[in-house]
This record gives sequence, structure tokens and C-alpha cells, in this order.
Amino acid sequence: MAFTAPQHFTSINNALESLFGNSTKIAQSDRVFGGDINDSYGLTLTNGARIFMKTNTIKNAAFFQAEALGLQAIAQTGCIGTPRILGSGTQAGADGFAFLLLEWIQGKPPVKDYWELFAYQLAKMHQAPTNDFVPNGIYGFLQDNFIGAGKQCNAARDCWTSFFRDCRLEPQFRTADRYFDAADRKRIMKLLDRLDDFLTEPDCPSLLHGDLWSGNFMTGSDGRAWLIDPAAYIGHAEADLAMTELFGGFSHAFYAAYKEAYPMQPGYKDRRDLYNLYHLLNHLNLFGGSYLAGVLRTVRKYAS
Repeated sequence: MAFTAPQHFTSINNALESLFGNSTKIAQSDRVFGGDINDSYGLTLTNGARIFMKTNTIKNAAFFQAEALGLQAIAQTGCIGTPRILGSGTQAGADGFAFLLLEWIQGKPPVKDYWELFAYQLAKMHQAPTNDFVPNGIYGFLQDNFIGAGKQCNAARDCWTSFFRDCRLEPQFRTADRYFDAADRKRIMKLLDRLDDFLTEPDCPSLLHGDLWSGNFMTGSDGRAWLIDPAAYIGHAEADLAMTELFGGFSHAFYAAYKEAYPMQPGYKDRRDLYNLYHLLNHLNLFGGSYLAGVLRTVRKYAS
């Protein structure tokens, strides 16, 4: 099935009337707290519907276009829940803004075997076909996107190691260069030159969430885990699993069920910290030097 891009609108009124019919307006707007990049609202419409809206400045409209593409890609696999994308767009004017509209999710209590079901569904997504998502290559995505507020390159590559070097580690190392001395830079070059010694090609390329930590899934209207705020791309499923372990990890039941549903290649634990080096570098570039020690520790682990 060919990929269908989400709708893009030229104003919030245009979006609401196109989606819900002429004369539909915002009756009430309630601030929703939780994220630190965007402002979020629960909108009650004049037709009684309730939807979710994220906003940011017009110059950051690309954030929402990228997020919508990632959510649409996840939804298109049919493997795991994610909010339905209503569309994105920009509102011009002196108080103009960019927006993303999603269905309103009224979460329910978690179902029995919540973590096991989450793992099975994620494993199924990781095994779904990816041909529609990378023009002229195996790894990458439909377009560049964002990892948090950081830019994420998704240029197509036919080799996973090349993709991870060229589109993940190298751009982050370049941005963080001011933090490194000559000895650090020598180790970094050694690490990049030796990536083939550590990384392996996956059994099949996978659609990844790309930023899979505890803040980027929620319990949906079916009581199961739903994915939100993706930094989607096609890569090695191990990269998603590694990210889940970076900031405390998920339930033990999740990992046991995932490995049952999609057995991992030998040596994953030896590669895990290398995958998470990308996220540590991104945090270093976004939030500052408190992440430097973790970055250097990982570099030394693989390029001592």
C-alpha cells in the first residue's frame, strides 16, 4: 500500500471546516501540560467534538509536518496504536502559529498483560514492510525530521552501518565539536572508522519510533500502549530497544515478550551503548555539558 501523507492546511479555520464541516469553530480551548517544546491544548468544537492541538511558532512548522509523517507511517503498519492525524498547518498573521491536530485520546486503565502486548505490537511493527518509507534506499525516511528539537538527517543508505555513521553519529559529533579536545577527536575518528567492527546488518529493516522512552508512549482508548512523538526512520530494530533502556528501562515483562516475538541477534548488549551514544550526543547538543561525561565514557568504551 502506497504511503499517504497527512493533510496540510492554510489556517485553523480552514482545517476545522474541512475536517468537520462548514461553520465548525473552536468553542473552548483548555491548556494541556506535559511537553517542553510545544504548547498543547484540548479543543472543544462547536459541533461537540473534542480534539488535541499542538502549537509552535510558524518558523517551526516543519516540526509538525515531520511528526505527522512519523505518526502516519506508524499507523499505516496497522501494528500498534497511535493517535489519528487530522492534519497540520499554519495560521498567518501577527499572532501566527504552526499547529498539529490529532484525535483526542481518552485513556483507559491499562489492560492485563499491558507490557507483553506492548512488546508484541512493537515487534510486529519492527517486522512490517518498509518499502514505502525510503525512496532510493533501504535505511532513512521520507524526509529529514527531528529528534526532540534537534535536526535528524534521514538521507537514504543501503548499509545500516553507513547510515548510522553518516546520518546519526557524524552530524551530532560535528555539532558538539566544541566540547572535545584533540585526544577526544582522535578517539571519535577511530570509533567512526571502526563502526563495522561493532554494528551488524539487521535481518530486515524496521520502521522505528526513533525516540522510544517512557515519555513517548501513552495508554490509549483501548487500554494498550500507543506511540506518540516519534522521530521515525527505517533502521535496525535494536536502536529502538536500546533507547528504551537509556533512561531507566521498561518492565522486565516487556523485554521478555519482545525477545519471544522477535528474537534479537547475538551481541545486542555489546551494541546497545553505541546506539544510545546518538541520544547522549543529541542531549549534549540540546541541553549542555552535563551529558559530556556519558558521551566520552561511551567513546572510550568502543575506541580506547
